[in-house]
Amino acid sequence: MSYEASGKLIEKYPEQQLTEKFRKREFVVEIPDGMYPQQIKFELTNDRCSALDNFDVGDDMRVHFQLSGRGYEKDGKKVYFTNIRAWRLEKTSSNSIPSSSRQESGYYPEQPNYGNALSQHNANDDIPF
Repeated sequence: MSYEASGKLIEKYPEQQLTEKFRKREFVVEIPDGMYPQQIKFELTNDRCSALDNFDVGDDMRVHFQLSGRGYEKDGKKVYFTNIRAWRLEKTSSNSIPSSSRQESGYYPEQPNYGNALSQHNANDDIPF
């Protein structure tokens, strides 16, 4: 399932090479949420790491992402972790990137288009799933 969130880019970190075939780049977006904005850390992986190059701290953006998670055994205890993996980034300010430059904006056409999952939930329900 795919989700999206809009906010302001407040941190972007350098790319990390974690294994020979895996690299990631993290960034933080501040998302308005009433009196208490949420600061959410997303990650881009492998060929998507460069999608963040066209953004500066302070830019308004929309992040399309997927949640993934799994568990593993550590010292006899089950441990779980969750990743918030971005797959598409868009500028949302008045400096929006024209659709002809989508590749530069972080748009990857090979990613399946799941539509806007948040718009499909009950309007009276504040939980997006």
